[in-house]
Amino acid sequence: MTDAILLVAHGSPETIDQLPEFLANIRRGRPTPPELVREVQRRYAAIGGRSPLLDTTREQARLLSERFGLPAFVAMRMWHPYLHETLRETAARGINRLLTIVMAPHSAFIYEAALRQAARELSAEGVSSPELIVAPCIGDEPALIDTFASLVREQLRDLDPRQRSSWVLLPSAHSLPMRTIEAGDPYPSLVEKTAHAVIERLAGDALPSILTFQSQGMTSEAWLGPDLPTVFERVKATGAKGVIVAPVGFLADHVETLYDLDIEARELASEAGLELRRARCPNTEPGLIDALEAVVRRMGR
Repeated sequence: MTDAILLVAHGSPETIDQLPEFLANIRRGRPTPPELVREVQRRYAAIGGRSPLLDTTREQARLLSERFGLPAFVAMRMWHPYLHETLRETAARGINRLLTIVMAPHSAFIYEAALRQAARELSAEGVSSPELIVAPCIGDEPALIDTFASLVREQLRDLDPRQRSSWVLLPSAHSLPMRTIEAGDPYPSLVEKTAHAVIERLAGDALPSILTFQSQGMTSEAWLGPDLPTVFERVKATGAKGVIVAPVGFLADHVETLYDLDIEARELASEAGLELRRARCPNTEPGLIDALEAVVRRMGR
């Protein structure tokens, strides 16, 4: 039996010109208002024209491949290489089993459903994709919690010890539409579990904390909160001077961290009279690769 590793992530276009098609994918083909396209293009331009998500995910896969001596592949839900493209490639390469990790640490079942649907569609075309072994959500993986805590400590070390009492930790994750939560998605509780685990791991280094949800969509429907502007106002009301945002919902930098946190949230915090520091995403940290290795071993390697 020939095994391989598969990392599945959200996806991101290679160029600003591809953003209209990318947004159409996210909106399931619904027309995208021109002003929304322009705004998203502006945000991508502000971070250099493209997201590093695909490159980082490929490097994560390469590092994990080295741990096992197995081939490793990457598939994206919303852009190339699409799920069906990677499944077709692995089938052509003679892979029998794909040991799969979803790199959205609190949404594995959503990505798994999309992956299995892609496999069914290929099967209808006569292409037999490999057996899919998909790990559950990895947001509570011990080595990942260690890594998140370590990245927060990097920021804590730069604080004047005399001022630590005036800072607040903001564990942060991507928001979702409330209709999704009301339909039964366990996402909020999974994120909360990760945030609490990180705070417990910080132990004596822990700060007062408020869980926040960021990057709400540009729609009129209700989104999961509290959002960052609301939390900034709460923090300011306590007399605090600054916040450390810990993006515990993200395993790699994307526009949601590079723009939404590093640019937009920093400006909003400044307007509220707060200094903002941001813990790094795990990206290719050895601790993250340790966590992924542990997950793959539980899947039978």
